[in-house]
Amino acid sequence: MAAADAPVPELQARADACAAQLCAADRVLLASHIDADGLTSAAVAATALERAGIPFEAVFEKQLDADSIAAIADRAYGTVLFTDFGSGQLDLIAEHERAGAFVPVVADHHQPADADTEHHLNPLLKGIDGASELSGAGASYVLARALAARSSADERLDNRDLAGLAVVGAVGDMQASEGDLRGANAAIVGEGVEAGVVEERKDLAVYGKQTRPLPKLLEYASDVRIPGITNDERGTVSFLDGLDVSCRADGEWRRWVDLSEGEKRTLASALVRRAVSRGVPAFKIDRLVGTSYVLTEEPVGTELRDASEFSTLLNATARYERADVGLAVCLGDRERALERARELLANHRRNLSAGIEWVEEHGVTREDSLQWFDAGSEIRETIVGIIAGMSMGADGVSRDVPIVAFAEKGDGETKVSGRGTGPLVGDGLDLSAAIGEAARAVGGDGGGHDVAAGATIPAGTEAEFIERADAIVGEQLE
Repeated sequence: MAAADAPVPELQARADACAAQLCAADRVLLASHIDADGLTSAAVAATALERAGIPFEAVFEKQLDADSIAAIADRAYGTVLFTDFGSGQLDLIAEHERAGAFVPVVADHHQPADADTEHHLNPLLKGIDGASELSGAGASYVLARALAARSSADERLDNRDLAGLAVVGAVGDMQASEGDLRGANAAIVGEGVEAGVVEERKDLAVYGKQTRPLPKLLEYASDVRIPGITNDERGTVSFLDGLDVSCRADGEWRRWVDLSEGEKRTLASALVRRAVSRGVPAFKIDRLVGTSYVLTEEPVGTELRDASEFSTLLNATARYERADVGLAVCLGDRERALERARELLANHRRNLSAGIEWVEEHGVTREDSLQWFDAGSEIRETIVGIIAGMSMGADGVSRDVPIVAFAEKGDGETKVSGRGTGPLVGDGLDLSAAIGEAARAVGGDGGGHDVAAGATIPAGTEAEFIERADAIVGEQLE
């Protein structure tokens, strides 16, 4: 594929090299991460491999460490494709490559280790921000496009139809947190629009526009807190009843997706007026409107239609040890897998609600440059990072400093999750560096992105970890 025709021209040479290795393989082991970005990365790669006629098997890991890499090596595949992780573990992977265990192909967006390998596709290697401009699913999509160009004689089979999954991965990775997808992500959105599988539009920036009844849509919208509406059921119903919009049909509350464009404008304008009257700052009111990403081939009124809701559905599968269910949904199973995913989502929502309530009840501890809480066994280690991020801005939890959360992992280990904000990153915050360095100092390891990172440390070293991380973050934000 010519670079000019590629979704991300800067990465095309690396994508071509990776695609060549995959096409030369007799079979491939596909290994991916367990969050929404990891699942969509795997789905994009799996579809591309299948279309290219390359036999493969998929496996998922919560964390790629020495033990899991050794287990992957023991599976005796000549080629292993890592998606949404692998870059940060290249030093460990390289040991197995040198021993002749397998040839690695890595499509990732996390901070790379010092080691490198011949088949390594990562935006950071070309100056593209892996935390805000290209997700793991985006890297997998770039590879899928190169694979199609190499393996298909029919130029119409170009894998552009996989752009929707890449968008879901980017949204799930919080890369649209500033209101829209940017950089290389935006280029992938453009290809999805051209392929007819993605639609982008300015819309109300709240979660649940496809599925939530209007009162719950507004009551639970916490990114911009509006007194008398946010977390206020009676206030929300009163607000809706006062509008010149028919918010009910046949006795049931309508959803945002059920409204006409005129009705949406009326409701949004009233919401802005209410926010102004209640003293919400202008910069927060601006966040009420953002870019919405719709998967046009999915049914209207379902979680699969909206990229944000789709990503949450996927998180609810893999974070409860059912990555197979999430992958099946991504690959088109709209029967048993989707039903099971919805059951897991209901449970996920209950756990998130309980986790946020726990943080609000127990509070956070403030250090000089960060804040933290230790949930122990009260919050699952697979969702403690989500809860930490959702808690920022709640009562007693500042958005002015990053937050670090601990949860028991078992086997004498503690999971660490850190979350920041875009403005903090603009001021110099790099949680990948801070958490990774602090973790290694206490005998653990970690990494991730500047705005979100994680680690595993020995149980009992939490206090020393916080002391070191606080000092590092303080230096970053000076």
